[in-house]
Amino acid sequence: MELFEEQLKDILWAEKALIKAIPKMISMTSSVDLNEALTEHLEQTHDQITRLAKIFNSIDKKPTTVKCDAMAGLISEASDMMDDCETGPQCDAGIISAAQKIEHYEIATYGTLREFAETLGLSDAEKLLLEILNEEKSADQKLTNIAVKMVNMNAAVKPA
Repeated sequence: MELFEEQLKDILWAEKALIKAIPKMISMTSSVDLNEALTEHLEQTHDQITRLAKIFNSIDKKPTTVKCDAMAGLISEASDMMDDCETGPQCDAGIISAAQKIEHYEIATYGTLREFAETLGLSDAEKLLLEILNEEKSADQKLTNIAVKMVNMNAAVKPA
């Protein structure tokens, strides 16, 4: 249970940090599809924070955070990349790469938390964590589709 609680604190910090980081990604996109996908995921992230608070409440704990060094590093890497690129297809490809690294971290974390909840017999928490996990997987798939559909090909073309 202690590990479950610590991991909840870690991912809550991560989600709150993403609320601040995703708008910068959105502002740097040139792809309408990428902009829409990130905007939708920002809204989901707000909902996920609410669901995480419900999970804390379900185990009689106050929703608190512990800095997630992994997410801080992923956000810093994304920020550095965006600082070094001009808006356009290559920047979009970089944003997708950075966002997918973030999604993969979240998928791993939520998958583990869901398993912990199941083991601990926390069925309400398990259901909420599975909802979030499925949203993260869907967001990752959308990013892949956007990259494959057009962004990567556009980024590969050298400007004249």
